[in-house]
Amino acid sequence: MSLYGMMRTGVSGMNAQANRLSTTADNIANSSTTGYKRASVEFSSLIIPSVTGNYTSGGVTTAIRYSNSQQGDLRYTNSASDLAINGDGFFVVQDASGTPFLTRAGSFVPDGEGRLVNAAGFYLMGYNFANGTPSPVTNGFGGLEMVSVSQTELTALPSENGVFTANLPVDAVAPAGPLPSTNSPTAEYTAKSSMVVYDDVGREVILDIYYTKTAANTWEVAVFNQADATPGTSFPYTGGDLISGSMTFDPSNGQLLTGGSLAIPVPGGQTLTLDLSNMTELGGNYKVLDAYVDGEAPSGIDSVVIGEDGTMYAQYENGTFKPLYRIPIATVQSPDQLRVLPGNVFSQSDQSGDLRVGFAGESGLGSVVSGALENSNVDIAEELTNMIESQRSYTANSKVFQTGADLMDILVNLKR
Repeated sequence: MSLYGMMRTGVSGMNAQANRLSTTADNIANSSTTGYKRASVEFSSLIIPSVTGNYTSGGVTTAIRYSNSQQGDLRYTNSASDLAINGDGFFVVQDASGTPFLTRAGSFVPDGEGRLVNAAGFYLMGYNFANGTPSPVTNGFGGLEMVSVSQTELTALPSENGVFTANLPVDAVAPAGPLPSTNSPTAEYTAKSSMVVYDDVGREVILDIYYTKTAANTWEVAVFNQADATPGTSFPYTGGDLISGSMTFDPSNGQLLTGGSLAIPVPGGQTLTLDLSNMTELGGNYKVLDAYVDGEAPSGIDSVVIGEDGTMYAQYENGTFKPLYRIPIATVQSPDQLRVLPGNVFSQSDQSGDLRVGFAGESGLGSVVSGALENSNVDIAEELTNMIESQRSYTANSKVFQTGADLMDILVNLKR
């Protein structure tokens, strides 16, 4: 074995341990970094073929590995925009220039424009519900846009569906005067209820609903816009009724036979489908059992709610929810081979495999946890142990180099 080879091997060992200490230093420094993935060093021997009777020393080389697929513990917070993934996958983010990356660092907060950005300055990406229910682009980042929630937005929801359930008195006597559908000033009716609905811009519209017995087990229902009523008397309504219809009941049990729905054209709004299928004609007085209509007056966003499937909802001040974005989860065949970049983000490499984008809970992807952050997967005790081992190994390799240097001095001095 040559002295030069021995010294070269010692240098190789010191360099390998220095690399290990470098990863240990990074791991300890980032032990509190959200979503950080531990780096480690794998050693591989370098063997040089030896001639019989002589040994030629080789050395050691290192390869860096990242535990990207190892999940850290979840730490819960009070912010709904803090996100973590419980299981496999990564959030899709982009930098200010529009370049997409993958990350597990989900400490997102709204910026001045309402866009969700994490501590490293990367913006969360998602699919917008503006064009209907989104579907993922499975092999790329197409269709994604920055998730943005504007707290100044107002929205109104027009009424489109409703339910009205009441009991009509079977012993009621049909009025002698004109029916409400005639809109006569002398119109008579058996029972009346009013309901609030909303037009396209969230204005309240009050509907007057008249129920009038016309014959045995037969009733007329007529709907008017209260705003068109004659002050003090109701009838006649300007423009007449919005819609009228007939209901018939089974005389044996008082259940509705025909006329179970009304399509009411709401002034300035949508057609309201009013479900009357549970109306009855039984003994007793007129009694309303259920009255519900959807739609809402203008309301601002109160908070943001994110479900386990990655759907982001805006919760408005009136209590209604509206889906805004669906946050996808991306993964690759070999997450540990992803290229690690500054800002705790990752990009594809030639060893990581093809990109696959999907939604939470589908095809083995993890679920989205709102109000939580993923801790670093660094174990401080393990890193301190590695640091001590590397320090001792480095010292031992330095002794090998120093011994070789001393022997080299002896060899040089032989000539003197």
